[in-house]
Amino acid sequence: MPLHLPAVEHEIRGHLRHNVVVNLLDGGFFGFALGFGSFITIIPLFVSQMTDSAILIGLIPAIHNMGWQFPQLLTAGWVSRMRRYKPATVIMTIQERLPFLGLAAVAWLLPGMGTKAALVLTFLLLIWQGFGGGFTANPWTSMIAKIIPPEHQGTFFGAQAAAANGLASVAAILAGLLLDRLASPLNFSLCFLLAGVMLAVSWAFLALTREPVDTAKTIPDKKEPFWRGTRTILRRDSNFRWFLVVRSLASFAAMAFSFYIVYAVRQFNMDKLTAGILTGVYMGIQIIANPLMGWLGDRWSYRGVMTAGTLAAALSALLAWGAPSLGWFYAVFILAALAMVAIWTLGITMIVQFGTQTERPIYIGLANTLAAPATILAPLFGGWLADAVSYQATFMATALCALLTAAVLHFMVRDPRQEGQPEKIA
Repeated sequence: MPLHLPAVEHEIRGHLRHNVVVNLLDGGFFGFALGFGSFITIIPLFVSQMTDSAILIGLIPAIHNMGWQFPQLLTAGWVSRMRRYKPATVIMTIQERLPFLGLAAVAWLLPGMGTKAALVLTFLLLIWQGFGGGFTANPWTSMIAKIIPPEHQGTFFGAQAAAANGLASVAAILAGLLLDRLASPLNFSLCFLLAGVMLAVSWAFLALTREPVDTAKTIPDKKEPFWRGTRTILRRDSNFRWFLVVRSLASFAAMAFSFYIVYAVRQFNMDKLTAGILTGVYMGIQIIANPLMGWLGDRWSYRGVMTAGTLAAALSALLAWGAPSLGWFYAVFILAALAMVAIWTLGITMIVQFGTQTERPIYIGLANTLAAPATILAPLFGGWLADAVSYQATFMATALCALLTAAVLHFMVRDPRQEGQPEKIA
């Protein structure tokens, strides 16, 4: 270990192995939970029992993603003044975990409650879950960027996502079996209950993270208005401005993904077991792709890997648009999985490469909050297009948006590391 490193980084590197293990386990069990309560398959299937609206079904992953993104800029000023991010992370993340127990209760009580009340409660719980994740996201991302050295961040985020998707793929297949073999309301209720239990296990591992207090961090005595720092960053950093364009376009490049399962059920009479298997394939591909694409981003180019992923999104949507049989959807989901790794895992890794250690929470907040409107508008537009025209129209529009995203990435965005960004330790 180099002797010239600051004391806080000596401590960080001393705890590196422990922190990698406990945070991989946190991510793994979080993924195991989401396999039982997937925002792409299980929850849309549950909601489709109560409504035929493609718009409402498309809102399910949008609420989750928008809720995760929107609050991050609002918390940036608060987070930027922290010398230790773990306490806020551990407390706030409870709000994104408890709602799954509420979903289990709604599913169990649905026969006596009625579909209208159950639908309202379901969406209120999804909003709670999404915003719970959003208020957790900035301190959590800042904590991970602090305890994982910059040269390993792409590999770590990829490995954590692989652990999550590995257990999620197993859970998705188990969920498919539960939905196929158990009668309603026990099937969905048990899936959501298992999700809640696994999230509690995940929280326990997260709480074991060792994060030193950064006593050397400079925190101004006077708290500046958060918008002042954001305005400065947006004015001076043109590369980041184009990256923000990509973050918004990416939502439209992936807007068809949440409609694939429902379309396959309606168009090809797909059974619930096959839905679980497809979810398992989707997660399984990400197990392999996340660490490989993260490693490739560390050693080659985050921008390059993201560009390839958006091209995969375009091809996925085009295959769904022209699929003559259900079998084609295995390729559709494989390509969608590669695209999601590029958009989300590589996107998160790229965000924490911008700016200095003091500016990082503001960059994180800007990159997520300013993308939130597109996150909610994309599925609304996709659902409206599916209802007004056809699902194929939504798939074609997705392909065109994905190609536009790839073009902006390739021609307008550069890797932050190539911009000579200062190394970020804490």
